[in-house]
Amino acid sequence: MSKPRVSELFAQRAFIRFWLARLGGVTANQMLMVAVAWHMYDITSSAWDLGLVGLLQFIPALLFTLPAGHVADRHHRGRIFAACLLVQAAVALVLVWATVQGFAARELIFGVSVVLGLTRAFQMPAQQALTPSLVPPHLLPSAVAFSATGIQAAVIGGPALGGVLYTWGANAVYGTCAVLLVLSCLLTLAVRYQHQASTLSASWDTLMAGVVYVWQHKVLLGASSLDLFAVLLGGATALLPIYARDILHTGPQGLGMLRSAPAVGALIMSLVLLRWPIQRRVGRKLLAAVAVFGLATVVFGLSNHFLVALLALAVTGAADNISVVIRMTLLQMETPDDMRGRVAAVNSVFIGASNQLGEFESGAVAALWGPVVSVVSGGVGTMAVAAAWQRLFPALALRDQLAGPADLPKSR
Repeated sequence: MSKPRVSELFAQRAFIRFWLARLGGVTANQMLMVAVAWHMYDITSSAWDLGLVGLLQFIPALLFTLPAGHVADRHHRGRIFAACLLVQAAVALVLVWATVQGFAARELIFGVSVVLGLTRAFQMPAQQALTPSLVPPHLLPSAVAFSATGIQAAVIGGPALGGVLYTWGANAVYGTCAVLLVLSCLLTLAVRYQHQASTLSASWDTLMAGVVYVWQHKVLLGASSLDLFAVLLGGATALLPIYARDILHTGPQGLGMLRSAPAVGALIMSLVLLRWPIQRRVGRKLLAAVAVFGLATVVFGLSNHFLVALLALAVTGAADNISVVIRMTLLQMETPDDMRGRVAAVNSVFIGASNQLGEFESGAVAALWGPVVSVVSGGVGTMAVAAAWQRLFPALALRDQLAGPADLPKSR
């Protein structure tokens, strides 16, 4: 991204406000996830329960994401995003109260996981669909890459800060999260943009229009489903508390570093992509990045040395960032504005399935055969998916540039 392009992007005040709000919200969310995972493992010492936390976040996200996409196309996306941040702040305060009163038990963590999953269902389509409304079209690829840079910085700082604060107790993390989320909510409410609401009433056809659009557009279908299966199989996030305590023999601070390591790699890659954007052979590079993600996951699964584990996780983050930037740019550039909420909702289902179901899958396999088998088998499966998608989605594999064809499926 050239210097004039950078200065032009910073001149978009609404985008910068939203970027800062997302930065604070993601930082708080990452801190919250570290604290909840460590809190649960402290209570139960169960890999199965860690997996259930992911499953209970996924179920409401799966059930409500498509209606949430319709809501994002009908109503002010910034206000939806702000409301979601406020609900997460309330969850953090409930956890503070429960910890002080001594009833922060397994069942409560399961309950707040459901609430967080429901919140995510409405947050993801709104935040993904909002960015194209805040910048002119020629700045969109740069805005996506710049957003990814900020998000990865938050994903680095959030877990690390959460791990440090946890040494003073879970409430130190929960209280800090609540403050950050409220501030991010207020910042989001200051975002102004011209909202063009969809005039279609809620119906089965309008709710499913995003699914139909993605299904008809094989490049988007291939990219989104590739991410789903790669992270579903290759995600080791749910097992990091086990690796931190039982395999790598470190504490909450080490867990925070492990959670941050993928984001360190992703941040470095984001900076590389800002300087040298991906312009040609985007399909091949996407598939290669997913294969590298799987290989690095295998290395992490077999490691019993903390530094090797950190390096392997950093490589997974760098590879995943290439996938995210390509996929999100394709998604935003090739979707009409009045469809972006619903298409983003479909993408959110893929992301939610890969993250939350991936955590459940990892926890379930680890409970049966151990964490090492769970992580290594998932990495091998990810490499197999990358190879299979090259044949199943030739339009994606042969895609040369991010700019798409003119004859896209029509919006509904």
